[in-house]
Amino acid sequence: MTTKTKRTKQDFVKQGKRNKVRGSDFERRVRKDLQSKEWIVSKWMNNIEFYEDMQSFDSHVAPIKGKLIPAKHKFCGIGRPMAIGTGFPDFVAFRISNSIKPHNYCEVIGVEAKSNGYLDKTEKQKCKWLLQNNIFSKILIASRYKEKNRVKIKYEEFK
Repeated sequence: MTTKTKRTKQDFVKQGKRNKVRGSDFERRVRKDLQSKEWIVSKWMNNIEFYEDMQSFDSHVAPIKGKLIPAKHKFCGIGRPMAIGTGFPDFVAFRISNSIKPHNYCEVIGVEAKSNGYLDKTEKQKCKWLLQNNIFSKILIASRYKEKNRVKIKYEEFK
């Protein structure tokens, strides 16, 4: 006979702290990996504010109206610094390439670090808006996978 254990608030607090540490660690790994691939990486400090009701959003009918705004800082608690750089996507990366055109060409991409690789509904809508308004040429979703007991990073383009 099995007994159900009741999860306490303390368990959820511990889990939240672990998730925050793992998430920030994964973001650091993604940044280091992109820099090793000769990308110039910076934290993206903007977010998108939509004008219309998100329930009626359909990208096939008409583009949604919105604007780019500075990301708000998050309050972490008394005596702790505020979380800065909570924009979407996590990073903006660019590099100068002359292989695509005869002149130097700057490729600008957005990178969102998600350890599981899945975006929620509002994040998908933000990606669509950023691509429709030509803010980024493409948006990459960085996720992690294990290969021979080592954590690797794979990048998938948002479509």
